[in-house]
Amino acid sequence: MPSDSALKGRVLRIVGASAVVLAGLLVAAGPAAAQQAAPGLPAGATPQARYEHQIAVCNSGQLPAPQRDACVRDAGRLLDNRLGGPPEPVPQTSPDGQSTVISPPNQPVPSGDPTFVTSPDGRAVIGVPAGAPRP
Repeated sequence: MPSDSALKGRVLRIVGASAVVLAGLLVAAGPAAAQQAAPGLPAGATPQARYEHQIAVCNSGQLPAPQRDACVRDAGRLLDNRLGGPPEPVPQTSPDGQSTVISPPNQPVPSGDPTFVTSPDGRAVIGVPAGAPRP
C-alpha cells in the first residue's frame, strides 16, 4: 500500500493535469463562447451585428495577438455558418479573353493589361494591375 505522501503526490498530479486541460479548453472555447453569449446585444440581433460586436470584443486590446487572431477567425467562421457558408468563388473571363479569374461573387474582374516593372532592387519583374500604384 502506498504511503500518504506518495498518494498525495499522485492526487496533486491528477488535479494539476486536470486543471491544465480545463484551462486549455476554456481558452480554446473563449472566442466562440463569447460569440454565442454576445452580452450587450439584443436577442434578435442579426448575424452581421453579432459579427461586428465580436470583432469589437476581439479588438478591445485585452487579448494577446494569437488569441485575438483566433477570435477574429472564429467570428468570421460563425458569421459564415449563420449565413450558409462562405461565398462560392466565381470563375470569370478576363476582358482580353486570355485567362480565367477566380474571384468572390459581385467582384469586378481586373481590367486592362498589367504593366510590367522591374523591382526597385532589380531582381524581379512585377506585373502591376492597371491603375494600381507601382511597388
